[in-house]
Amino acid sequence: MTVLLDKTFPRSVDTILETIAVRKAKALELWLFDDKAGRLALESKLAAMGITARVHSSYKPLVYACLEDLKTEGLKSVAITYPVHEAAPEHRFLLEAYPLAELLKPAAVSFTPSAKGKDLNYRLELCWQDGRTESRKVFAPNKLHKDCIGEAALSPTGWVRWADGSEDQFDTDYEQLFAAAMQTIVAHDWGHEEPYFEELNITVLHPSEDEFLSMEPVDAMISLREALHEDFYFSLLEVFQQKSGRPVGDRGLMPGQIVPEILKGTRDGSLSVTMELRPLTVDETAVEDSEPVETLSTPFTAPRIRRELATITGEPFTALSRAGRLVEARYHKGSERPVMISGGQHANEVTGAAGAMRSGLELARRPNAHFTISPLENPDGYELGWRLRKDNPHHMHHAARYTAFGCDLEYRPAESPFETAIRFEAERLSGAKLHVNLHGYPSHEWSRPFTGYVPRGFEMWTLPKGFFLILRHHESWKKEAHSLIEQITERLAVNRKLVDYNAREIALYTEHAGKPEWPVINGFPVMISVDDRHRVPITLITEYPDESIYGDDFIQGHTAQMNTALAAYDIWQTMDLPE
Repeated sequence: MTVLLDKTFPRSVDTILETIAVRKAKALELWLFDDKAGRLALESKLAAMGITARVHSSYKPLVYACLEDLKTEGLKSVAITYPVHEAAPEHRFLLEAYPLAELLKPAAVSFTPSAKGKDLNYRLELCWQDGRTESRKVFAPNKLHKDCIGEAALSPTGWVRWADGSEDQFDTDYEQLFAAAMQTIVAHDWGHEEPYFEELNITVLHPSEDEFLSMEPVDAMISLREALHEDFYFSLLEVFQQKSGRPVGDRGLMPGQIVPEILKGTRDGSLSVTMELRPLTVDETAVEDSEPVETLSTPFTAPRIRRELATITGEPFTALSRAGRLVEARYHKGSERPVMISGGQHANEVTGAAGAMRSGLELARRPNAHFTISPLENPDGYELGWRLRKDNPHHMHHAARYTAFGCDLEYRPAESPFETAIRFEAERLSGAKLHVNLHGYPSHEWSRPFTGYVPRGFEMWTLPKGFFLILRHHESWKKEAHSLIEQITERLAVNRKLVDYNAREIALYTEHAGKPEWPVINGFPVMISVDDRHRVPITLITEYPDESIYGDDFIQGHTAQMNTALAAYDIWQTMDLPE
């Protein structure tokens, strides 16, 4: 192993005491990246020293201000004017207020944009049922800076307001750790050949607790450690994209497997980061998962998927991952029209693999079914997901999204396919004209606090919006594509529980992201587009909010995935198709 960085950072809660002592301050307002317990502890410590202080959260300041400072009993309405900063996306601060529209119920919550400018204050007009009213202002501390690829970004930061009216921005321990790690990566000599490494591991110890919110879905939460993972992962991809001369967001980049492991540290300990290069392994998580597939309440293990796949009769075919894991699939030949079904392309999207496996098992019971099934296309990413969930089971873990090459397998070239060879072979064996590709996306808010808050290139997926369907088709298959999505959503709409779930998620999404640009068909958000990049004429992509759900929520997710694949298969048999 090669160690690139091993560094500890003094806590901001300690360094601010030195500044207070120098200024001989007796009162102040402070904003830090820390959980509620840490901020309250600092307030108590300062109070014991005779200093009056209010310690706020730099991350999602409006949400925390409402949760911690607002008496909601009898609250009738909250009218919020959110800042629109000239250096940020228009809805940036509306997104950062998520999920107040749900948390403050039954009070009516409304959002109005301010005039565009440089103001960083939310303004609240509060009304209680007894007629009381109050106006409040909530500051959102941000700094304008250049991010790791030189792009301008407006990002949350540390701030202090002194009793004499002066105020200062400062970089917190949280920000310093991220900046030091990114600077180390930028300065290192990676050579010129991709991939640059096998595993780039970033292990961080941070004391903050995940803070769960009293709303559906059950994993709705705020996590500084998860946000750090997400910004590390995507910022590192962007750095290597820039180094390689590729455009930002290029999914064909192959840097190697990037693994941020953001672990829970001790309350009194320093923040630390260790960055090192490690070899890939073929280790596999051993977990007892003997529940029936229909009621499995946690993600399938890779061994369980292999066992279930082995029960499907037909022609086995395989591919090999970068680490040396086998990608396994089946071609079950029948007299009906063939359909390709796949899951696990993005391996942290766990209902996709489970739903694909279940749909294959169900179709295999039918006498004339004709399909290919590859339920786990990215086994290296899938095993990484298991490894990361051991410490942080409720995080979305996008580091497990891509292959151990660091690329999206769909974008690998035919001359060196590795995992993608499973797709080429499925197409060759079956001749299918429909590919059902089961995916997922975050079931709670996704943010990047060091690079402008909103995930660059994935702005549409920052908030959950229900079970989303994407249909891509060749230009000459437009009529068939529209007919297919209409019929699939009509069949899925029989499940009123799922439709109601979608309606709640879409309503909350609309409150915090504005009016959506995508249509809703039969209760399901959809996006239909012409895409001749795919070799198969029609590709149906499902997106279930699933990256951190368990129990009944997970069962509902993989059942919806299976039912979508089966509906697509059945409807495909009845359609008039081009020759």
